Amino acid sequence: MTKSAAELELMAESGRLLAAVFSHLDRQPLAGLSTMQVNDLVDDYIVKQLAARPASKGQYGYRYALNSSKNSVVCHGVPSAGDILRDGDIVNFDITLEKNDYLADSSKTYLVGEVAPAAARLVRKSYEAMWQGIRAVRPGATLGDVGFAIESHARRNGYAVVREYCGHGIGREMHEAPEVLHFGRPGTGLELREGMTFTIEPMLNQGGPGVRTERDGWTVKTVDGSLSAQFEHTVAVTKRGVRVLTLRPDETPMLGGPGRLPA
Repeated sequence: MTKSAAELELMAESGRLLAAVFSHLDRQPLAGLSTMQVNDLVDDYIVKQLAARPASKGQYGYRYALNSSKNSVVCHGVPSAGDILRDGDIVNFDITLEKNDYLADSSKTYLVGEVAPAAARLVRKSYEAMWQGIRAVRPGATLGDVGFAIESHARRNGYAVVREYCGHGIGREMHEAPEVLHFGRPGTGLELREGMTFTIEPMLNQGGPGVRTERDGWTVKTVDGSLSAQFEHTVAVTKRGVRVLTLRPDETPMLGGPGRLPA
C-alpha cells in the first residue's frame, strides 16, 4: 500500500507527464470538437509526444484514452464522434497515464465557451471541494477527515456529493487499496501513513445525489438530469503533509512548494 521514495519519484514523473496532457488540452478550442476528436488528440499526444501509455485503454475492456463526461454525465462517459462540444457545455476529461510501469490519474472539468453562471459556480465549487480534501491529507489524519472536508464544503455551497463512486489507491495498478470516500466523519476510517498514494476525485451534483448507469454499461448520469462536475488529483502522503503528483503548472501558486502542502 505504501510506496518507497524511488516509487514515488516514478509516480511523480507519470504525474508530470499527465499534467502536460491537460496543459495541451487547455490550449485547444473545444467548442465544435467531438469528444472522440478530443480522445484521439489525447491518445496521440500521450503516445507520440510523451512516449507513455494511455492507461485506460484496455482496462476492464474499455477502448479509449479518456472518459468524457458532459453536463448531466457524472463519470465514465464514453467519447463519441457524434457527441459535439457546444458553447455552454461543461465537460470532464478523466485521463490515466502510465510511464515506467507506474500510473497517475487526474481529471478536470472544462467550461466550453460562454457558460451559465450557475454551471460555472458548480465547477468552481467542485474544484474547491477537491482541494479541501487534499488539504486534509497528512500522516495521522484519517480518510474520514478527507471525506468530511469534501462533503462539508459541498453542502455549505448547496451541492450533493455522489456516494457511489470514490477515489482509490494507485501505483502499478489503476485501482489499489484504499477506497477514498468523498464523505465521512472526522477521526474515522483508515489512518494515513507516509508513502500512501491515492486519488481524490469528488463528483458534485447541482441537484440530488442519485445516479444511474446507462445501457452502455459505462456512462453514469444524474437521476434528476442536473449538472455534475468533478476534479481529480493523485496525491502522496509525505512526512509533513501531502504531495500532489499530478499538479498542473497553473496550480502551483495554490501551494507552499512544488506540489506539496505543509502539515
